[in-house]
Amino acid sequence: MENYKSSLGDAHRLRRPLQLLPCALFVLAAPALLPARSRADEAEMGVERVARFVPLGYRSLPAASDDTVRWVQVDLGQDRQIDKVKLLPLAGWGGEGIGFPVRFRIDVSDDPAFKIGAPIADRTAADYPDPADKVGVFPASVAGRFVRLTVTRLRGKQFSLSKLEVWSGGKDVAEGCAISDSVAGAIGKTALTRTPRPGGEEVVTDHPENVIPARLWKPVPYRMEAPLSGIRLDDGLFLSAMRNNIDYLLTSFSVDELIRPFRERAGLPIPAGLRPPIGFWDTDLPGSNAGRFLMGAGNTLRWIDDPHLRAAANRVVDGIAECRRSDGYIMAYPPETIFRSERAAYTRTWVTRGLVEAGYGVNPKAFDLLRGYYDWFDRCPYLPELLRRAGQGVQGMIGSTRMYFTPRGKPLDLQVVQRYFQENYWLDELARRDPKAIWQYPYDHPHNYLITSLEPYLDLYRATGARKYLDAAQGGWELYHDDWEHPGGSIAICEGDTYEPKSYYLHRHTGELCGSVFWMRYNQRFHLLYPDREKYVGEIEKSIYNVVLANQVGTKGIRYHANLVGKKDLSCPICTNSCCEGQGTSGLGSIPEYLWSLAPDGISVDMFAGSTLTWRQNERIVKAHMITDFPFKPQVRIRLSMAGPTHARVRIRVPAWASGSMPVLVNGKPVVMGRPGTYASLDRTWKEGDSISFTLPMGFRLVRYNGFEQRELARYSLEYGPILMALTGNVNDQGYAKLGLPFSALLGRLKPVAGQPLHFSIEGDKEHRYLPYWQVGDETFTCYPTLEE
Repeated sequence: MENYKSSLGDAHRLRRPLQLLPCALFVLAAPALLPARSRADEAEMGVERVARFVPLGYRSLPAASDDTVRWVQVDLGQDRQIDKVKLLPLAGWGGEGIGFPVRFRIDVSDDPAFKIGAPIADRTAADYPDPADKVGVFPASVAGRFVRLTVTRLRGKQFSLSKLEVWSGGKDVAEGCAISDSVAGAIGKTALTRTPRPGGEEVVTDHPENVIPARLWKPVPYRMEAPLSGIRLDDGLFLSAMRNNIDYLLTSFSVDELIRPFRERAGLPIPAGLRPPIGFWDTDLPGSNAGRFLMGAGNTLRWIDDPHLRAAANRVVDGIAECRRSDGYIMAYPPETIFRSERAAYTRTWVTRGLVEAGYGVNPKAFDLLRGYYDWFDRCPYLPELLRRAGQGVQGMIGSTRMYFTPRGKPLDLQVVQRYFQENYWLDELARRDPKAIWQYPYDHPHNYLITSLEPYLDLYRATGARKYLDAAQGGWELYHDDWEHPGGSIAICEGDTYEPKSYYLHRHTGELCGSVFWMRYNQRFHLLYPDREKYVGEIEKSIYNVVLANQVGTKGIRYHANLVGKKDLSCPICTNSCCEGQGTSGLGSIPEYLWSLAPDGISVDMFAGSTLTWRQNERIVKAHMITDFPFKPQVRIRLSMAGPTHARVRIRVPAWASGSMPVLVNGKPVVMGRPGTYASLDRTWKEGDSISFTLPMGFRLVRYNGFEQRELARYSLEYGPILMALTGNVNDQGYAKLGLPFSALLGRLKPVAGQPLHFSIEGDKEHRYLPYWQVGDETFTCYPTLEE
């Protein structure tokens, strides 16, 4: 046996639907402890290890009993002198083997029927021990064209492999070769002879040549800044959602439950009477619950000073500080278990982001805790294996780049990313807008979490000025936007299944809330770099209305998926510390910072909600009070207040969804005509009481469904301004409804329902009604009714 890490199957070619697991589950967890010997020792011993892959490889058709004989063989295309055969096992979440043959033999022949063959290995006399994630290597000195693995005893009534390699002359000659087997119906045949992955198969990724010395950095500053404070919301939709979020944060878990895993790791006493930890979310990812809470609380407390929430957040920060080791280490898992599940990436980044938000909104001590930890992390011995060996290791980048852009960041935080996480082949694929960079990312299960791996490249561009990072970040944005975004803005790629470009599945799991929050953050970064490009704020707006608000279940919890047909996701209005709860609390708590932006010469009005912005312009305090009942009513008025005349540029967003040009008035007089998809600029000296007013041109848009779930008649989604609309009434459980009129006639028959803003009846149709998707409750609905062409 060689100490390989199993290199798992060709998942992106698999078509078999799988049961969906929570987003943090679809990774292969390495053993809990690092090997006792060092990498140098292993290199000297000739021990080789291979990076892990999604746990989907070759699986034979299940048999009636374990004693059923099964075989699989590879056609090398010609006679080859064979030096060895390698069997790479399929491994599970904890590194345990899945279905490796119990008894088997390996033979070679020039006859595909194997009437005459020569043995390579015979392990049929006794049970072969479960190899877990170690690769079986079977030496040979024979020649032939066909290599067959015959399994005489199965493990769990089938056998599985991640990959089968046949080595000749120092290379795997089975690569890309045809596979046949004894019984049709096996899954993942192409996994057995897949090509090497573009970044290599090894666990270790250490590329010092990627590091740009800090003295050569040419930082690219934001042209605008997101406010960290100074915004007060009026009563309305957004404020209600944030208050619900506060109630959820305060009632979902107690402070002692949040900091329990930190105390356990530190050996401190645990208070009695606590609820048991949540399976997986608290046990495999200890400390992530505190990150979830701090992300939501830290963001919220920048705008709403709730004393109970502030006290709880301070107790969590203090609890983490109490458990801090002398070397700065603060995570809730022992460092030697960093490769278990997704601790190295998911958990680390959640705790990092939670403390970042707490540093801004709660207690600056959080930044000191992070600095101490990253002084440890940036020099820890695990770095060379965190990208490949750790579950979803690629998402670990965002923790380090977020750390750099705090008041306590250091260049080493980014240089660690360049050296140990940067994937140059992936940068090139993204820059080329190659769709496989997203849906066939080769080292983990592709889904919306890859957005958190695009963000760090944009951060690296801002810090270093290296254009390759920007090209990759922009390419990733275009790929998600063009190929994996539903009308309404939810992300149309999830995990556990195949999501081809423009697949837009309606009955598979898509629209994870966490993906939309990542998308909001990603678009905000682009907006601040390019504030004249309205499209980035348009993406944020859709995400808030049609996913973040839509997935909040009052004060009870946060849904996981934004289902677009049938029923809303009922799996998570309960409190489990899921990924979507964590990012949902963060997204809800950060809503105010998306309404306005700040620039040296003035402000930008990005979204429309009753609120007051207070900022300093030319050494003078200025207030802008936005008065509106949007989206229920389209009128907006902004009243300015300052102690004396102040020159400033006020940019008014004219959304791309606007149905026409938008006049902008100052003190009741038209001064500029705004075009959809732009910002109308007002550059002037303002005085106390000046007002800006406009009416947003709200209109309907129909978008034909062109995804992979076509029906006999065309289906259309309906949007009203930025709002995705849902049809209720006579809709079956699968979300199917037929309106029985041409799509060209629908818009003319929509009639406002008196006393119910944004609700519309259909003239001549008493069975259906449209309302905002975010307002749908437990009723059956569809965002894609059938219409006649």
